[in-house]
Amino acid sequence: MRKRLMSFRHVEAFRAVIAAGSMTAAAQRLHTSQPQVSRLIAQLEAITGLPLFERAGGRLAPTLDGMRFSAEVERAFVGLSSLEAAAVRIRSFGSGRLRVAAMPRLAGGLLARAVARFKTEHQEVAIAIYSGDDAAVSEWIATGFCDVALTMIYGDATDPAPEHVLTMDCVAVLPPAHPLAALERLEPADFHDAPFIASPLGSTLRTQIDEVFEAAGVEPIVSVEAGLGASICVLVAAGLGMSLMNPLAAYEEAKVSEIEIRPFVPSLPVRFALLFPPDHARSRLVETFSKLAFEMMLEELSRLPGGV
Repeated sequence: MRKRLMSFRHVEAFRAVIAAGSMTAAAQRLHTSQPQVSRLIAQLEAITGLPLFERAGGRLAPTLDGMRFSAEVERAFVGLSSLEAAAVRIRSFGSGRLRVAAMPRLAGGLLARAVARFKTEHQEVAIAIYSGDDAAVSEWIATGFCDVALTMIYGDATDPAPEHVLTMDCVAVLPPAHPLAALERLEPADFHDAPFIASPLGSTLRTQIDEVFEAAGVEPIVSVEAGLGASICVLVAAGLGMSLMNPLAAYEEAKVSEIEIRPFVPSLPVRFALLFPPDHARSRLVETFSKLAFEMMLEELSRLPGGV
């Protein structure tokens, strides 16, 4: 005959009888019948080979062996409670750490807001934000130093498998009351022999802009080079020239700088995307944060003119 094995129901019934002092009260606690509890206790005594209870004044009292067994049972349940607590910590990313990156415009705006929203639900997660130019961000992702990055991609992507969020076109920014502000849109010819605030030489955006101007036979006068959108807009607002830049920076800076914004043709597309380390399995923490960041990017960028 196959030997009966101890089950959780046996231990549950034993704990209930210890706590209640009778089979009937234990049955009420477990929402079962008194005979069922009696049967489970009898089976447990047979399995353990120990007399676990004795009658004492109309109540069931644990024997010495029963008390010793009860102590071991409670130690086991403390271990189960620890496992439950560990599961809660894992489920809520309690011991997680996340490294996220973006170029300055995204890091100080969208990324910071995404982190703030994420922390409202996952307060115990440690998050570090890294900000750098597109080369630095790509390096951090390629080496796995950062878990996810918010990025802007001009032209063909060299980064592995970016997760596309939204594509927009670069816009022209002009000083306030500039004569060309009367136009609905600007073309390369409008920049010929005009002061121009350029992106740094070697940057992807600068290369694309130079190719567009060259194809149109246009030569603007580069008065200043600047890498940050905020710097470009301050220089434009000061009347030092016009520029072409990503629409997110232009529309956000327009809130604090006196600039005019106009569409530019031909199209200079910029793709907003998420980047992940190549050949790295994404943890549940990374997936959860990335989903939130994706939704926030789409939500905020869609409010700007020209999102597709």
